[in-house]
Amino acid sequence: MRRLAALLLVLPLVSACSSSNSKDLAVKPAHTYKLAGFQPAQPVPAGRPTTLAFTIDQPSGAALTRYKTGPGPHTGVHVIVVKDDLSAIIHRHPRMQPGGGYSLPVVFPSAGRYRVVTDAYVPSDVLPNFQLFRNVDVSGQAKQKPLGPYKPVVQVGGFRIVGPHAPRLRAVQPAFLKFHVTDLAGKPVRFVPWYGALAHAIFFHAGTLDYFHTHVCAPGATGCASILGGSKIAGKSTAPGELTVGVLLPSPGKWRLFLQLQPNGRLITAPYTLNVR
Repeated sequence: MRRLAALLLVLPLVSACSSSNSKDLAVKPAHTYKLAGFQPAQPVPAGRPTTLAFTIDQPSGAALTRYKTGPGPHTGVHVIVVKDDLSAIIHRHPRMQPGGGYSLPVVFPSAGRYRVVTDAYVPSDVLPNFQLFRNVDVSGQAKQKPLGPYKPVVQVGGFRIVGPHAPRLRAVQPAFLKFHVTDLAGKPVRFVPWYGALAHAIFFHAGTLDYFHTHVCAPGATGCASILGGSKIAGKSTAPGELTVGVLLPSPGKWRLFLQLQPNGRLITAPYTLNVR
């Protein structure tokens, strides 16, 4: 996904020159979207509020100020921060400030390196969204946590999430994982929309930190499908407590799925380790 995004971002300069002079035919540097004024630029402490700030500059050099709007999750800018051992995630949809800037407070939970993903949705049929990346170092002695094996049952925040017993996933092949979500008394939950979706399925590859993101939307919702190459995928929910999550990952290996949802109005994140062949 990161390699694909990089290819899509390269916008060559258009030249109307028809001269046969070799100097006129020289290849000029490509213009790309980029993060400007990114903060923090220095290591920051763990456990304290830190301001994350940036502007997305267009190939022209001007700040990008027009983003997709409307219903569904594919609007504006998504900011996703993940620790390099995939033990922690922060997910926000900040509001754009006048002039195209973004500024939001985050708290990095522990020492180590974090990848910041800015996923921008633009009003274009050619380039519906793209990602830009930066790293932030958090001071202190970093302790790496192993991902561990896949476990179908996760309990978090007073809820029980049960996934498939042994999912079989292959790179670049669409698949669907069914999850059953209940409270601890066994009653199916009611999903409350969060950032335009009933659930967000955020995937990161262990080691490379390659990224992909799908959604589960309410029945009849539009603008929910995520795209990889020429394929689209979206999840669904047809009953209380039932989620069908779409999976379409670009490469084999071990992936972390952060399943984020609001059962009965309470935000939780359920982590799953996935093995992709």
